[in-house]
Amino acid sequence: MRTAHILLLCILGVALLSAINCKDEIVPKECCFTFYPRRLNKTLIKSYRMTDHHCPKSGVIFVTKKLGRQICVDPTLSWAENIMRFVDESSF
Repeated sequence: MRTAHILLLCILGVALLSAINCKDEIVPKECCFTFYPRRLNKTLIKSYRMTDHHCPKSGVIFVTKKLGRQICVDPTLSWAENIMRFVDESSF
């Protein structure tokens, strides 16, 4: 009986240690898996942020002024680059 208790405590200890090791893994908070297909009006965008470099696709997340919606867009599109430039210039 006493051996079973020790074995159970050892298994519990290993489970706790493995949970701690998994917690330290780098996981991105936000990624874009699909992109918004249409062009956006630059005057409707309040801010933007780039997705984490650990994401499978690089993307830009635009945040709208009115409702604060977050829209994923392909950052290589010329109109997306223009919006980012516009937001950067208007924030000065």
